[in-house]
Order: sequence, then C-alpha cells, then structure tokens
Amino acid sequence: MREENERILGAEGLRLAVSLLTVFPVRCGRVDRETARRAMTLAPAAGLLVGVAAAVVLTVAGLLGAGPLLGAALAVGTTALLTRGLHLDGLADLADGLGSGRPAEGALAVMKRSDIGPFGVITLVFTLLIQVAALAQAPHRAVAVTAAAVTGRLAVTWACRAAIPAARPEGLGALVAGTVRRRDAAAATAVVAAAASVVGLLAGGARPAVLAPVAVAAGLLVSAALLRHAVRRLGGVTGDVLGALVETSATTAIVVLAVA
Repeated sequence: MREENERILGAEGLRLAVSLLTVFPVRCGRVDRETARRAMTLAPAAGLLVGVAAAVVLTVAGLLGAGPLLGAALAVGTTALLTRGLHLDGLADLADGLGSGRPAEGALAVMKRSDIGPFGVITLVFTLLIQVAALAQAPHRAVAVTAAAVTGRLAVTWACRAAIPAARPEGLGALVAGTVRRRDAAAATAVVAAAASVVGLLAGGARPAVLAPVAVAAGLLVSAALLRHAVRRLGGVTGDVLGALVETSATTAIVVLAVA
C-alpha cells in the first residue's frame, strides 16, 4: 500500500513539474506542498523534455541547410516557446527589481509590474545574444542545448531546498520554497551529472564526457551566487527568482560547453 502511494505521489509530482515548467498540457490532480516537493525534485525531467525538443529543432534545421547561427536561434526560441517565456520574464523582472536599488518590499513591487524596465530589457537582450552565440559555436550543439535545459531546472531544485524561504506569502514561491530535501537535491544532481557524462561520451568521446558535468556544475555555482544575492535582497524566493535561475544556469552551461 505504501509503495503504491509513493508511486502515485511520484507521478503527481512529475505531472506538476511538467505543468509548472513547460507548456505541455498536463492535468494535475493534486497540488500541495508534498506534491510540490516531488515536482521540484523532478524539475530536471521537465528540463529534459524542453532540451530534447530544442535539440530536435536544432538537428532538423541543420539537415535542412540552416547554418549554426540560425539553428541556434531556432533552438533558443524553441526553449522560450515551450516555457511560455516565463523564465525569461522572471529574469527580466528580477533584473528590474534588483536594479531598482529599493528595499525588499519596493523591489518586489517593481518585479510584480507587468511592464519591463531598462534593466530587464538589457538583461534579456544580452542573455539571449549570449545563448545563441554560444550555442552556435558549441562543438556538440544538441548536447549543449539539452544539458543547459536540464541544468536550468536543476538550479530550481536547489533553490527550493529546505531553509530557503518564500519572499511572498502567495504565488509559486510560496508553494515550492523550502520543500526539497538536501539529500534529494544531491541525488538529482548526481543523476544529471552522470547522464550528462554518458551523453557527452556517446556524442563526442572523452572530452565532452568530462565537459558536460563540468558545465552542469558551473551552471549550479553561478545560479547559487545569484540565489544568495536575491534571497539577501528580497528575503526569499519568488517565481521570478526561480525563472531567473533557470536562464542564468542554462546560459552558463552553454557558455562552458562552447568555450572550454
């Protein structure tokens, strides 16, 4: 009975992860803190769906004669479409909030506005440019875009670990903040790193097999620094903070795989 209940909860968590982090139409029967814990632990699986879809677009574009730059732009655009642009929106909102220089309450108010300010626009433009340029020059582009998408969602897993509070009493942050056990985040990281190494090995041999998990680690380190700063400034995490972490860690992973 307990095993059956665990299986059901695991399936509900995966559905919630896909529902929250992608545009795929998945119906969730249960939405509570326990399901949120499982969803955020399984967030990299949702990233895998996005990454594989972008890799397929990239591959098909290449077969149809598109150059590396156009293929990279189409792949990055695919990741935005499959997430409704929410993570990019979160990145822009966080940039505006932190860039405002206001205390937590004021910064959160700025982030809640529907418009995008100058800090947000600049951050969006540079992030997308870096993603496209780095992906275009990555030796194994399909591996890079997939690893980046998974790394981005793994950053969310770590951001939702216990002891990190929500900045607001409502919203996505309040639902998922502090739900993930550290050991579960570590286990998810080990699985992602191992899978990245295997895929890198199959795609190009020893060098990408080593670089892929290094890119994952680099993405997590950069996102951890941003998370620490955001929590210090805002008092906790919000949905915008989680979106910003996705884009920051994914961008870092692509850059590492492009230049290392």
